[in-house]
Amino acid sequence: MNNDLHNNLDFKRAISPVSVADTTAQVSQIIDRQGYGSLEFVIATGSLADADATFAVLLEHGDAANLSDAAAAPDDDLLGTEALAGFVFSDDDKVRKIGYRGTKRYVRLTITPAANASAALLAAIAVLGSPSILPTANPPA
Repeated sequence: MNNDLHNNLDFKRAISPVSVADTTAQVSQIIDRQGYGSLEFVIATGSLADADATFAVLLEHGDAANLSDAAAAPDDDLLGTEALAGFVFSDDDKVRKIGYRGTKRYVRLTITPAANASAALLAAIAVLGSPSILPTANPPA
């Protein structure tokens, strides 16, 4: 399946589109990597209204389905950095990404605002690749 992303990628909702008007951390769904060799989180921002807000990104991983064993993914397990995936008030309508190449089965993304008191629009999608079974489902399960 050369030149075929359609049948080689699967997508999972990580963080549904949300308007955050405080400093509440936005925690993604737990993403199960079973059957996939790669994972990339794509973060999309909309309008970020607060003039001094910052948004830190954290990737956690573990082997328990509920991530009761969650630990911060070490830098060696990341593609890109959490700092590069983070954003600030002036990053309206931007896209960020961070990849995971570790060996743990379950992964989640957390976006934590600081100094945010106005509507900040954001969402995140988990993109799973390198499937063990082709083609991937359409629509994604």
